[in-house]
Amino acid sequence: MADLDRSAAAVEAAATLRIREGQGASPAQSTAGAGGQPDQGGAERRTHSPAHSARRPRGPLYAALDLGTNNCRLLIARPHEDSFRVLDGFTRIVRLGEGLSTTGRLSDAAMERTMEALRLCRNKLREHEPARVRLIATEACRSAANGLEFIARVERELGLRLEIVDRQTEASLAVTGCADLIEEDSAGALMFDIGGGSSELAWLDFRGGRPRRQGRMSSSIRSWQSLPVGVVSIAEKFGGMHVTNDTFEDMVQFVSGHLRQFRGREKLRQMIAEHPVHLIGTSGTVTTLAGLHLGLERYERQKVDGLWMSRADVDATMKALLGMTFDRRVAHPCIGRDRADLVLPGCAIFEAIRREWPTERVRVADRGLREGILISLIDADRTTRTNPRRSR
Repeated sequence: MADLDRSAAAVEAAATLRIREGQGASPAQSTAGAGGQPDQGGAERRTHSPAHSARRPRGPLYAALDLGTNNCRLLIARPHEDSFRVLDGFTRIVRLGEGLSTTGRLSDAAMERTMEALRLCRNKLREHEPARVRLIATEACRSAANGLEFIARVERELGLRLEIVDRQTEASLAVTGCADLIEEDSAGALMFDIGGGSSELAWLDFRGGRPRRQGRMSSSIRSWQSLPVGVVSIAEKFGGMHVTNDTFEDMVQFVSGHLRQFRGREKLRQMIAEHPVHLIGTSGTVTTLAGLHLGLERYERQKVDGLWMSRADVDATMKALLGMTFDRRVAHPCIGRDRADLVLPGCAIFEAIRREWPTERVRVADRGLREGILISLIDADRTTRTNPRRSR
């Protein structure tokens, strides 16, 4: 489904992300996250009475922006009990990293598309005036020769100070954003985030104990890896429009070569064989597969986020997707023109991960870095309020 601006009514349907240990998020708890489905909109959903509102002062606002190789995403939220409530959001496909794998630079056209999206984000930030903000940029700005120049231009023209985060920080934030979807009784999980220019993997091991707070979940990361491959770079290397079975296999083997460098690769495989471990995927690739598996006539986040897919479910859905022509992918409401050339490269990355560490199930997460940023900011402030001496 193409990433278009969404109406205020759609965001009004968004609810709350849980950040308390043991309280899993229901599928309709926030606006679009990792899956990159549309989520621009307005009004906060109110779930308490006016009298109750009067007794409880409204808390400060928090904002998180994630500028990736493919998407520009913003969330603005307010803490609510042990959770946060989304007030506004924005997602747009900007393809900032288009051509980067061949030229090593951000193109003028890509930067202009991104500046326009960031201008809209700037306007939303001005409207809501959040107390705490974290604006991050990832692989495209990390690796481009003119990435720092673009960051400086954004600050100069829009007043937005973007922070280029390293790959380990990116992986940790993704873990934090998705942590409450990890099964309660699992001994661990392998989380993967398939991006436009890179893909992050994080092996979580709970055999020594599970963190009590979602904001501390990244402390359970035993090993992580950032693959220098994403949907855009794979599509530019192998082509994404007309993908044969042989081309798909070439993509998978290319990614598999990078996975062999994962520290603890064999130990993770052994853990999967001996303990309950599952995959958790946060990306447009995985949410698209989930939408296809469910046979949705249009993408519905509340049905996708938190969905479990078995190994057989993924096999069958990937096979069906490989059988689609490019035009059929364009016409499919869960894919659309903006993703039609990227979804199979993403599936190849997913398939390489599945072959390397085969598990019986994968959990689909339509959430990611933005949610991780918000949870981290809120958790840090709560720690400061409850234990100011420790924070110092």
